[in-house]
Parts: sequence; C-alpha cells; structure tokens
Amino acid sequence: MNRRTFVVSASVVALAAFGGGAVLYRRSQPDVAPLSAEGDALVRPHSPIVGKVDAPVTLVEFFDPSCEACRAFHPILGQIMSRHSADLRLVLRYTPLHEGSDEVVRILEAARRQDLFEPVLDVIFERQPEWAVHGKPDLEKAWEIAGTKGLDLVRARVDAKLPEVEAVLQQDIADLKAAGVEKTPTFFLNGKEPTPFGPKPLYDAIVAEIDRTKAS
Repeated sequence: MNRRTFVVSASVVALAAFGGGAVLYRRSQPDVAPLSAEGDALVRPHSPIVGKVDAPVTLVEFFDPSCEACRAFHPILGQIMSRHSADLRLVLRYTPLHEGSDEVVRILEAARRQDLFEPVLDVIFERQPEWAVHGKPDLEKAWEIAGTKGLDLVRARVDAKLPEVEAVLQQDIADLKAAGVEKTPTFFLNGKEPTPFGPKPLYDAIVAEIDRTKAS
C-alpha cells in the first residue's frame, strides 16, 4: 500500500468511526509513572506513551474522550503507529473540555493501574455515542462500558479518587493551557504543531519528520 492509498483509506475510516468500531491501539501497554514536574508542557513523565519510548519522532495528542473528532482520529493513529512502530511514539495528553470528560479521564487513569489503559480507551471511544451526550453525559454508562474490558470497577472507583490521579488531571489541564490548546484533537510533532489540520496533512508531516530524522 503506497502513502496515497493509506491516507485516503485512513480518511474513510475516520468518517466510519463515528458510527462503528475502531482499529484499536495494540502496541505497548503504558506504564503508570510517578507524577513529576519534569519534562515540559507537551511531554511529562506521567503521560501515557504508545510505541517505543525512545522512538526518534514524538507525536503528542491532546485529546478529549468526549470529542467526536478524537474518536474519528483514533483508528487513523492506530494505523500510523502500525506502519511506523520503529520510528514513532504517541504521547497522550488529557484535555477535558467537555462536561464529564474529567470523570472519564479518571476512569482511564484507574484502568492504567490495572494494565487496561488501551482496551478501556478503545471501548470508551468505540461506544462514545452511548455515554458522551453533550450537556448531559451518562457517566455511569461510561463506567459500565469500561467494565466490559475486565476492569475491576470496585477497585477502579477507589483508584479514580486517588490524589495522584487528580494531580495528573490538573497537570494536564495546566499544560494544555500553557501549550495554547483550545480544541481537540490537537497534535504536536516533535514539538511543532502540524498545519493545516486533517488526516492527510498529519500523516504527511509524520512521514516527512521521520525521513528528516533518518537523514540527520
């Protein structure tokens, strides 16, 4: 499959993702790192990382679990990571702009503590229309959906209230403001925001950055 074919197919998948399942992230399971003030507004030690930790190219995604566009990009990112697993790492940053998204972030952080971050993220996006009703999110439904991936809900509800989880949430909120993030998804590629926005420009920018790092 050449680059043009990939980008076109990825765009189609993005539209289909609004009404169906998603191509799931199935790379490395993110570790739960201790919260630290080290790093910068784009990448913190506590940030979930998908792919090789030492990959030469870093794609940072500021995402909101309630965001329909984030749901559409989810399978696209899965395809990109699959094609460039040796050269690209994906750093995920929480951007709870919608009502109730902060609670879903807590669900995801609780899932990390049970090594279920990626499966829970997948199903949260896949079944987003069932819980992410704008203005009236059904958060109990979100918890129920997370439980379908084997999450121990009793333990998770306790973990979701931990000070460490609140610290992650507040640090990411502070960082998204510092980075000037006002919409989701917002992507930064090796510290720079790709423009214009869209699946093809994003993919082209990633490939160009990978080629540049290999050349240097």
